[in-house]
Amino acid sequence: MSAAVKTASTPHDQILTTDEVGRQWYNEVLHDGFKVAYEVTGVVYDSKTAHQRLVVADTVTFGRVVSLDGITQVTSEDEYAYHEMLAHTPILAHGAARRVLIIGGGDGGMAEEVLKHKSVERLTMVELDDGVVEFAREHLPTINKNCFDDERFHLVIADGRVFAAESDERFDVIIIDSTDPIGPGEVLFSSRFYADCKRLLNDGGVLVTQNGVPYFQADELRNTIFNFASLFADARCYLGVVPTYIGGFMAFGWGTDDKTLRKVPLKTLKRRFKSSAINTRYYSPKVHKAAFALPGFVADIVRAGRNAAKAG
Repeated sequence: MSAAVKTASTPHDQILTTDEVGRQWYNEVLHDGFKVAYEVTGVVYDSKTAHQRLVVADTVTFGRVVSLDGITQVTSEDEYAYHEMLAHTPILAHGAARRVLIIGGGDGGMAEEVLKHKSVERLTMVELDDGVVEFAREHLPTINKNCFDDERFHLVIADGRVFAAESDERFDVIIIDSTDPIGPGEVLFSSRFYADCKRLLNDGGVLVTQNGVPYFQADELRNTIFNFASLFADARCYLGVVPTYIGGFMAFGWGTDDKTLRKVPLKTLKRRFKSSAINTRYYSPKVHKAAFALPGFVADIVRAGRNAAKAG
């Protein structure tokens, strides 16, 4: 699925509850001392195993919500903010991306955004479980919009860590659409994994990652910047706001050896955006430029990661 940026999960018997007037609620415990609830109009899918609970529910405010162990993965109403910023920012900064790699992203939302660019000749998506894609076809068509049938789309069923270590393909843009750095997703935040991803980049390529909400998850961003600073000439982050990823700004890691990509002039971005003829609801060239302007507390996190890399 798409990135989940939360760190705690709700007990299985508390994920879906009913209040005293009969309204059903999907409950999510985001962090210690903080909880959010969504009013549910219908449960589409509810699968419980000994290890996890996957729920797909239609809600009043955010449309169709997909949750894993009470942690929101993606919603039909605000997924565009996340997917547009993680896809279009590196592609339009690069300006000539022909081959793109997505690791994760089984819901298809990221692939759908990437494939809006007719200049992209081949999109490879590495997903651990082919059942995730079939699930998305059935339950999340408004998010992936049949992108899996695009002839440029190539699905590889494999562990993303192993693919990065063993592949001999090369890419202009790599997008890591991962879950949190816990459990199976932890290796996708490691220095070894990032180094393997860099090896897969063409000259002038760029790697972007989801790095959670800095207000709650400063360590996640700091650690990524630490690893990126050891690998790339330009190790930074940019920001977006996704309503269901509670906590304010969401951070996206940015790693490249071409320092000019982060500083592409607005005039050039406007020209590229216009020629791409894509429709967006969040991304724009002006938002692209502004996303790299960091509030002080986020800049401090990035600086700490870079300084730690220099000291190490």
